[in-house]
Amino acid sequence: MPVRKPSTERQRRLGAELRRMREHIGMSINEAATLHRTDRTTVSNTESARSGVSSDRVRVWASNYRCPETQYVDALVAMARERETNWWDEYRDSLPASLLDIAEMEHHASMLRSAQIMHVPGILQQPDYMRGIFDEAVPTMDPEDLDRHIEFRVRRSALLDRADAPPCEFLVHESALRMRFGDRSILRRQLEHLLGQAERPNVTLRVVPFETGGFANAGSSTLYACGPVSGLDTVQIDVPTGVSFLHAETYLVNYRAVLDRMRKRAIEPALSLGFIRQVAKEI
Repeated sequence: MPVRKPSTERQRRLGAELRRMREHIGMSINEAATLHRTDRTTVSNTESARSGVSSDRVRVWASNYRCPETQYVDALVAMARERETNWWDEYRDSLPASLLDIAEMEHHASMLRSAQIMHVPGILQQPDYMRGIFDEAVPTMDPEDLDRHIEFRVRRSALLDRADAPPCEFLVHESALRMRFGDRSILRRQLEHLLGQAERPNVTLRVVPFETGGFANAGSSTLYACGPVSGLDTVQIDVPTGVSFLHAETYLVNYRAVLDRMRKRAIEPALSLGFIRQVAKEI
């Protein structure tokens, strides 16, 4: 297969799963190359996503590794078959690759769980509110770059309009409801927009009030994307240098627990909407 530059997070994930499959049975790269009747460079480049991989190769390698998880292998095969160009590819030369990876992750998710501490969730944001957030960026964005980031985030939100839109649960801390990005009128419109989005049948919104006290991972926002099988879930977190994607089993288990515990601190959806309406009145 030809060398592919640059690889996406989803392509790297596919390679990482093939490596994990090999390591799970304690097989070296040299042993795998012999088993697959290829060379170690091909195995290494495939696992690191430096080279593409065909769906047939994925199935053959999984069979060689004696992987018993049929649904998991089928999901990897489907990932290898993906060849179409998607809307986010239009921004490949103008936005950070990590932002495109987030859009791709959301597009393929079977369910999204989001925990937001200081901002309204990205795909529930209104453009003026987005502009207020991006106005705080360091270094300062030039007007064209700012408009491009806003346009991209708006297009991400179209995920909720799809006929097959994934179910989404948004855990939003009271801090995010009260933190102003822009003036009071922008925040008020954002809260009204949030209430409107919460009426969607696939959207569940829960507020975590100040009065509930502390909770696990209180200093970090989290986006948890469920895959076709739980082993292909992905956690995306924001870090000072940008974006990080996590998919080791330990991370998945721990972040599921974090979201579950935060969910227990949140108030029920109907009460959450009343809470947001009250905050909007107080602004």
